[in-house]
Amino acid sequence: MSDLPANRSTVHPIPFQPSFEQIPEDESETAKELADTLRGIMQTTFDDHGHAYRSVHAKGHGLLRGHITVLDNLAPELAQGAFAKPGTLPVVLRFSTNPGDVLDDKVSTPRGLALKIIGVEGARLPGSEGDVTQDFVMQNAKAFTAPTPKAFLKTLKLLAKTTDKGPGLKKALSAVLRGVESAIESMGGESGTLKSLGGHPKTHVLGESFNTVVPFLYGPYYAKLAVVPVAPSLTALTDQPVDLDDNPDGLRQAVSEYFSTQGGIWEVRIQLATDAEKMPIEDASVTWPEDLSPYVTVARIEVPAQAAWSSEGVRDIDDGMAFSPWHGLAQHRPLGGVMRVRKPAYEMSSGFRATHNGCPMHEPR
Repeated sequence: MSDLPANRSTVHPIPFQPSFEQIPEDESETAKELADTLRGIMQTTFDDHGHAYRSVHAKGHGLLRGHITVLDNLAPELAQGAFAKPGTLPVVLRFSTNPGDVLDDKVSTPRGLALKIIGVEGARLPGSEGDVTQDFVMQNAKAFTAPTPKAFLKTLKLLAKTTDKGPGLKKALSAVLRGVESAIESMGGESGTLKSLGGHPKTHVLGESFNTVVPFLYGPYYAKLAVVPVAPSLTALTDQPVDLDDNPDGLRQAVSEYFSTQGGIWEVRIQLATDAEKMPIEDASVTWPEDLSPYVTVARIEVPAQAAWSSEGVRDIDDGMAFSPWHGLAQHRPLGGVMRVRKPAYEMSSGFRATHNGCPMHEPR
């Protein structure tokens, strides 16, 4: 990640062209299958728990409120959309892990961060008219695990078959996969697949950097976004082990213990696309080269000490809010097949939760 001053522009971003998106004729069928598969996961967890959880990132570990400050004097290509003008706005953050079923934290999977900025101005994406929020959903990775919608659907169908099956076996498998992943990393490699299946290291979620992993419009350009911890108290937690052996909700406890006494600061960084071939839109599995376009800071998020998990937070944020990259500005429209096919799934998920929990979704103002 780059530590360049925010008002410095060292790259020449390429304008987005509609031809950069290639939409297969059967993409709507893939989108329907994806939504149906995710609905099946939600129905299974609802039958088990009597509560409707998200179809992915079901288990939350921290529900936080703070504010974001867009920096002064951004270069013109960086001053776009939600970051077009300097100022401070409220934000909501939700830390989570990826699966759609609620697992013991010893089944260690990749982590997620959902960010909702409240009070943004501008033309809206379809379905979010009248709202004033901008959502970004992120993972602690720099690229998606599947290149295309069909590849994503194939993996999801396999995972759906394991929903609520053999939690004890999942813990044992997770331990084995962590060992394999550790061996791969010791040789300089990394496997997103092993991590997604339970091989993620048992480390503190607050030390992670998060990325949208797939691109979105950035005004006339296109980009990826990262949220990176910069407060020393947070960076000290990067790769820091967390003892999960006697606590199925150990990550949630670790987040609560941290925010009970101190706050945190993150930077929001943008990577503008500069090469259509090396920074593709339709292959979501490609990590964009940072030597061609470094991440540059455009804003800072500050979260004060607070109760990171409370009955009020669960009611208002975990159950009462939906986080979708399709909640937002037209200038930040999600791009690529993986994001296009997920739009109906996000809508299905929030509708299922609202109906089954008797708690309508609301967008804060």
